Amino acid sequence: MDVKEVLLPGVGLRFEFENHDGDRIGVVARRTGEFEIVVYPKHDPDRAQQVFRLTEDEAEALAQILGAPRIAERFADLTREVPGLRAGQVVIRPGGAFVDRPLGDTRARTRTGASIVAIVRDDEVIASPGPSETLRAGDVLVVIGTDDGIAGVEDIVGQG
Repeated sequence: MDVKEVLLPGVGLRFEFENHDGDRIGVVARRTGEFEIVVYPKHDPDRAQQVFRLTEDEAEALAQILGAPRIAERFADLTREVPGLRAGQVVIRPGGAFVDRPLGDTRARTRTGASIVAIVRDDEVIASPGPSETLRAGDVLVVIGTDDGIAGVEDIVGQG
């Protein structure tokens, strides 16, 4: 299936694909964390009809049901909108200072200014993890911030 991705400056990302009926389905991933599901009917492809809107928590629940690796991989596209902002990945190594501890214990955002926007755990993606999410060896943190901020998160989870 061909999924088209469109960067929406100031808004976020739009993912589109054509369903079996010939309608285009759109998912707008807003920078605020909200998602909109829209349909562009086959008979009027220029007119989007909103189907529903999801809060960040609702989108996370739906992503868990449907599987969210594609969205997590595309957080990097959002960083193109802001000069100096980058996306990085930080691996939680076995024996690291925060293995089996809550994410909030790292105080990564407070200490570095970088945000952990997702945790990739095996084939699962935990979007917008809360501070109580327990980190595990092998987790990959998806981090948005400056190069220094991302490096700081790596130092924190590696050394404490």
